[in-house]
Formats: sequence, structure tokens, C-alpha cells
Amino acid sequence: MSNTPVTPPGHTPIDDFSQCHVGIIAHLNQLGELPALLEPAARARHIAAETLQFFRDAVYEHHAEEERELFPAVLASAVKGEERDKVQSLVNTLTAEHRKVETAWAKLEPKLKAVAKGHDTDVDVEQINALVKTYLAHARLEEEVFLPLSQSILSRNSNHLAALGMSMHMRHALPAVMQRFASRI
Repeated sequence: MSNTPVTPPGHTPIDDFSQCHVGIIAHLNQLGELPALLEPAARARHIAAETLQFFRDAVYEHHAEEERELFPAVLASAVKGEERDKVQSLVNTLTAEHRKVETAWAKLEPKLKAVAKGHDTDVDVEQINALVKTYLAHARLEEEVFLPLSQSILSRNSNHLAALGMSMHMRHALPAVMQRFASRI
């Protein structure tokens, strides 16, 4: 017995070359799909990176500013009794919602960091949807109920509204001034 492979009848060495092309063409067809896949992947990395930065720079600061400036100002200016009780209830609800959003974010953040770096990860779609839904409801409550009530309460005394405006201006202006001063040194 010989170790020479048996060639089927009618088979030529050219057939072997032809069969190689089938595999090469299949892989090249897959490669041709790559450009269409890169754009959504790049967009996913971009959205993840922007959202990470946005939460650090805007959302947490927005929550802190409301809790440090707006909520106390409205509570202090509300008329004791039913109005103040309503404001206190809204402040308690909004503050609890801030913590809920921040807790949801803390669970989602590591996965988004991986996406931003282009790493494979299993992002929980339900977590993202829940965070978006929770924040949209929170924003709606603020925009439709709390902020109009705050405007009404604070505008009764222009000094209260002016004090809130000045406090927020100083909080935002001071870091900018310090940055400019530090860059000159």
C-alpha cells in the first residue's frame, strides 16, 4: 500500500486552486462588510465617551447645584403650610430621583467605559432604557411642576430670585476666573 492520496477520477490540480478561491472569496466578502460595521462601532464609542464626560461634568453638578442652591432657596421662600409642604415633598422626590439616577449610572458607567475604549462588553440594554426613562420622567417633573412653582415662589420677592442668580453666577464665574489666573502663573 502506498501513502499517495487517491485522486478522484477527472480531478486535476487546477481544481485544488479553484477550491481555495471559494474560501478566499468568502473571507473577502466578509471583509467587504467591515466598513459598514465600523461606522456604528465608532459612533458607539463616541456616544459612550461623550456620555461619560457629560455625566461627570454636567449631570452630577446639576444635581448638586439644585440641592445646594435651588431647593433650599425655594424652601426658604415658600409660605409655611400647604405650599411649603408641597415644596418639601417635591424636593424629597427630586432628591431621591437624583440618587436613583446616580445609582443607575454607577452600575452602567463601567460598561460604557469599556465601550468608549472599543472593548467588547455586554451592555445591559434594559439598564440604559431604565436610566433614560427615569431621567426623562425626572426632568418632566422638574420642568412641568417644580420649576414653575419655584419661579412663582421666588418671584414674589425679587431679592430671593436675585440672590439665587448671584449665587449661581459666582459659583460658575469663580472657577473660570481661577482658571484664567492660574494660566497666567
